[in-house]
Amino acid sequence: MFRLNFHNQFYSAYSDTDLLNQVKRLWLDALAHFDREQILLGAKRVIETSDYLPTLNRMLQCCEACQNPAGLPSPRSAYLEACNAPSPKSAHHWSHPVVYHAGLATGWYLLAHEAETVSYPLFLDHYRRLCRELGKGRLLALPDPAGEATEKPPLSREVSRQRLAELKADLKLDE
Repeated sequence: MFRLNFHNQFYSAYSDTDLLNQVKRLWLDALAHFDREQILLGAKRVIETSDYLPTLNRMLQCCEACQNPAGLPSPRSAYLEACNAPSPKSAHHWSHPVVYHAGLATGWYLLAHEAETVSYPLFLDHYRRLCRELGKGRLLALPDPAGEATEKPPLSREVSRQRLAELKADLKLDE
């Protein structure tokens, strides 16, 4: 398809047969987790939206966009939702469980405190992996909001003193 649509660019980029075979192997490995229909839809989208011969990254993005079932937000929307979700995270009304699990895998602290240039690529890796797993039939559930909210009763004064003494002994602060 790309050879026909991007004729001059294609032959300029892949004039050598050995290079073309290497690129084909690279693309085959990178696109292996998509089925044939998703790859064809992604290729059509690339052709419709690109003026130039696409990169592998652009092709992956288009295949992922075709893969997303209804209700699954775009990676960027999911990232923003994960970054802006209030605590406790389990009590937030998530647009999709994948967003919660991608945020959890990335780390809530990292999402809240690191620059987007650091946190977004990590989030995107987890999000893409979870979307692939979702496509293979994995079920993702949201945590029980009541689980985080349960508080333990305060310790008695005697138990508190005993634990403090144990901690001091462990840290060797009495010496």
